[in-house]
Amino acid sequence: MQPGGCARSPGTIKAVGMMRNFFKKIFGTKEPVSVTIAFESIPGILSERETAVRNALREQTGASELNIRNGVAQLQLIVNAIEGAEHDPAIHPKLKSIAKNTLPQYIRAMNTALAKELPEDIEEFYPASVECVKNCLNSIRGPGRYLQIVFPEEMKASRTGIDALGKEINAITSALAVYRKEMATITGARTLYATILGNTADVAKAGEKYQRSLQRIEEITTRLTAIGQELATIPADPQMAGVEEKKKSLHDLEQNLEAKTRSYAALSMTASHVLRKAEKIASKQKRSGEITILKHAMSLLSDHELPESTTLETALAAAFPIAERMIDTGEIALKNKEERAVFSDTTRFCSEMGRTCTELRTQEETCRSAQEALDTHPLLVRAGSLEREKTQLGTMLEKEQLARKELEDWQQKTSKGIPMLREDLAKKVGEIIGKNVQLSGDLQESA
Repeated sequence: MQPGGCARSPGTIKAVGMMRNFFKKIFGTKEPVSVTIAFESIPGILSERETAVRNALREQTGASELNIRNGVAQLQLIVNAIEGAEHDPAIHPKLKSIAKNTLPQYIRAMNTALAKELPEDIEEFYPASVECVKNCLNSIRGPGRYLQIVFPEEMKASRTGIDALGKEINAITSALAVYRKEMATITGARTLYATILGNTADVAKAGEKYQRSLQRIEEITTRLTAIGQELATIPADPQMAGVEEKKKSLHDLEQNLEAKTRSYAALSMTASHVLRKAEKIASKQKRSGEITILKHAMSLLSDHELPESTTLETALAAAFPIAERMIDTGEIALKNKEERAVFSDTTRFCSEMGRTCTELRTQEETCRSAQEALDTHPLLVRAGSLEREKTQLGTMLEKEQLARKELEDWQQKTSKGIPMLREDLAKKVGEIIGKNVQLSGDLQESA
């Protein structure tokens, strides 16, 4: 006998037949009839069915369970008898030696297997009893095989007892198979019922959420329409003339600033080009003092930030004499009229560059003030605020519409799936009670 095996003994087949007859006696054998069951009554039906299935299992396995417990106790008595038995004096001394050495191992293994308490719950009792029989078989096939000559009657009784336990376990195996199949169907029906309830509730909540989304979309759209209308009135606002005047004034100021900046940059590049030549010559001549003076002047001329006028004039006044000396000695040749214009009167050029710096600073500040006055004009401030709000609301509207579409798609898909889930549930309940089932009851009420 193999515990938990697939082979069916005559006793197993008989147990299966008894189990089928038992369920037929309880639930009948007539052809399924059609019944209408209220959806909300499903939990009660499933609970009743579960109780009936558990009772049937207890009734089918009660005798086998009791027989197994008694059989285990009987095996323990046999093991105790073997442990205290006297050896047959007619047995060969060598066999006595083998039995003497093997007996403690066998007794210890059997006691260990039989000492484990068998649980009361049949689903826990079953694997525990299988394990017990399996360990007893291993003990008999292991150290027990050397004891068969010394204790023939006792070992035979042990084998007979284990075989009897195996038959009872096979009977429980069949009953448990039917029980587990029934319970799987009940569990599946409960899961479907819970899923239908959950999906129905979620669809209802989604409907409420969908309405709130529609309301938000309407609010955003209404506000965007109002913003568009308000922005459309701004060009005709009486204050717009003053705004246009300020824009034109700022444009003229920026044009003048740009022109003067280009002129200053051109003069700076011309002077820097000659001073760079002077710096290279001073480097070759290792005139460190002159190198420092020339580099300082070039740094101010090429700086992106306008230098202070006095600082620039002082630096140029110190650098130009060095370059002029090299021009006079022929070390530097002026290449174009721009360079000749700069070095024809360096004193005038220094003053002009200092004055230009001052004017550029003044014009930059004037442009900044004009730009600030334009930016803070009430009409433009209102227009800018409306444009920013319009952009933010546009982003919100796009997200809200996408979320609403996703919610709508999910709601439709889930709603379509609920009737199919109800059909599946009706089939499972029909399998359980042996009838063709139609479910009644509104989903919203059931939820």
